[in-house]
Amino acid sequence: MKKGKVCVLGSFNLDIVAGMSRFPQPGESLIAHNSMMGAGGKGANQAVAALRAGARVHYIGKVGRDDFGTFARRHLDSAGFDAVTLFSTADYPTGNALIYVAGVDAENMIAVDPGANLTFTQDEIEQCRPAIAAADILLTQLENNLPAIERVIDIAAEAGTYIILNPAPFQPVSDLLLSKVDLLTPNATECTLLTGIEVNDIASAQRAAKVLHGKGIKALIITLGTQGALLSVAGQTQLIAAIPAVPKDTTGAGDAFNGALASQLAGGIPLDDAARFASAYASVCVERAGAAASMPSYEEALERQASAQPQIVQ
Repeated sequence: MKKGKVCVLGSFNLDIVAGMSRFPQPGESLIAHNSMMGAGGKGANQAVAALRAGARVHYIGKVGRDDFGTFARRHLDSAGFDAVTLFSTADYPTGNALIYVAGVDAENMIAVDPGANLTFTQDEIEQCRPAIAAADILLTQLENNLPAIERVIDIAAEAGTYIILNPAPFQPVSDLLLSKVDLLTPNATECTLLTGIEVNDIASAQRAAKVLHGKGIKALIITLGTQGALLSVAGQTQLIAAIPAVPKDTTGAGDAFNGALASQLAGGIPLDDAARFASAYASVCVERAGAAASMPSYEEALERQASAQPQIVQ
């Protein structure tokens, strides 16, 4: 696989994670069995995943001028990206997230203060035009202010850069915006909110896919956790089987999938093969603690893909 260029515009958050035997009830205090602080945010996580999965990455983000912002700069400078464009503001804090990880399935519950992530200006986005135009893939999410995301997608569309939108965390977007996206990657919850169809299995995902294609979406991958993922291109669907894992922390699973997917597409890998690799990549990721810190290498994911038996859902 050649090293393609992925431009990621997205959030940076400082994550504070507590490992619990279960989630606390309202008004209840529980003792955590471990805790950690580390780099997070969907944008930064996906950028790290794309990098470690084999792409050349230009990350674009925004932080506050505070201690968390200093942490962000150190982390991003040491990550190994080809380039980092990091804007800052004195008016808002660096984004941060409080995360509970609980139970044998390592499910998570997250509260996010987006802070500086929601303050991109149009001028800042215009400064990123050369980086977006030079990329093979633009990967973005919905954890920044929507006017900035809309402008980034317009710039990418004008430049002929392939656009992946991971619609997380969900916020309402127009059908016009969706029609400009080359590949949409919602999970079941986001797909439900986008379509009004309750998505909980392959059959309901297929019904939702028809609705999304009707909104102008060319291709989409609906991720369904242990049920795998539904790939749909122009109404033709196939199941991307999940690769079994023993989960330790599922916080970064979606980000791992999206970053790995972008890296493969940037390297010229066909969409269905890229999705299968991304499934293997996410399988390795969830067996480790911490979102950014858990992103595996290209070789580790390739080994998992070669050795593991996909989990087939009947």
